[in-house]
This record gives sequence, structure tokens and C-alpha cells, in this order.
Amino acid sequence: MLSLREVHVHIGKLHILQGVSLEVKSGESAALLGRNGVGKTTTLRSIMGLVARSRGVIEFDGFDLARCQPHIIPRRGIGYVPQGRGIFPTLSVLENLCIGLPGKRDQEREEYVFSCFPRLKERLKQAGNTLSGGEQQMLAIARCLMMRPKLLILDEPTEGIMPRLVSQIRREIHRINQTGVSILLVEQNVETALKLCPRVFLMEKGTIVYSGASHELKSQPEIVHRYLGLSH
Repeated sequence: MLSLREVHVHIGKLHILQGVSLEVKSGESAALLGRNGVGKTTTLRSIMGLVARSRGVIEFDGFDLARCQPHIIPRRGIGYVPQGRGIFPTLSVLENLCIGLPGKRDQEREEYVFSCFPRLKERLKQAGNTLSGGEQQMLAIARCLMMRPKLLILDEPTEGIMPRLVSQIRREIHRINQTGVSILLVEQNVETALKLCPRVFLMEKGTIVYSGASHELKSQPEIVHRYLGLSH
């Protein structure tokens, strides 16, 4: 499905990614964890072509994404929900959902999206900036789902959201994965990440330092403390 091999990214004089290698298999849910500033978001942005890699290979379904302009990558089957959500604040919920869709409205897909996030159906005509933080996050995920992605990339989907909506978003991410959509999740809430993702990658100083099953990581508190600064 998704494969990164020895990916390097320089931003100015800074060597941000220093040989990142990871793989997300078809139907898998995997978490990318690490302290702030270690390169997690840059890794996601490099997949989406939003930052240029210095060297290394990023493939999706065997296709080298370096051959794609960034606006083409979602059409190949990758949905990306960035940190900060990236919705259009003055457009309505419906207009946000339909952005990027080729041709006419896909009402069948809309109904699927509303089954995941019923709140959005109640707010179709509201502007994006009138929604709560949790509702904006739902909208950002829903907009990706409209494109029928094979892989959904989520950068801090529960950040700044009230707890009762966090649990709902967590349930829907799990539900989406159960339909066969692969998930790559960056998440500061380690408990959420380990519940959602059977596989985990730990990042430190621009490289992957640990890859394994979530249940194995839970039994190694010294690794959790070393790379995440947590007593797990």
C-alpha cells in the first residue's frame, strides 16, 4: 500500500527527515508517534508532496508519488486531514464536502458520510467557521471520505477537542478502518493511538527508531518513556 524508503527532507539548512522508512499495508491502521519537533508532520507532508524530499522513495500501490503534483495525490486514493483541519471557513458544510469532487454531487457517498457524522447533515448550510472544533474535525475527515480514499492520513485529529467528541471521532476512525480504508495516524494522545492502531512507529530526530505491535509497546514502558516522555 504505502511505502517510504530512506526518505530525507531538508528545509533550508535543517535536515528534518534523516532516512525515514515505514510501511502501511492494505487495510492496516498504524500510528506514528514521537515528541514534538521530531518530524512527524513533515513525514506526512512529504507523502502528500507538500514538502520536497532530498532523496528516498515514497510509493503508493507501487506508484512513485514523486511523479505526481500535490493536487493529484488525493485522486490516487490518499485522503489527508492536516493539523489545523484545513477547512474553508466561509464555505458551507456542503460546499466543503463537495470541493475537489469531479462532476456532479455523489449523493450515495454523502449519505455514507452522514451516517458516520450525523451532526454534519444537521449543519449543511452553516459556514465552516461557525462549527465547533470537534465538528470542524468531523468535516475535515468527511471531506476526505467523499473522495473514496484507500488510505486516510490524520495529523492530530483529537487535538483541542472536547472529550465527549474525542470518543466519537475515535469510534468513527475505527469504523472507517473496518470498512477497509488504511489509516496512518499522528496523535499526541498515546492512549488513543494505541487503541486505534495495532501497529506503531516511534520517531526520534527525523528517523524511525521503533516499529512493532501496539501490545508489545505497552509491555515496554522504558521505550515509551524514552521516546515519548511518558510513564505508560
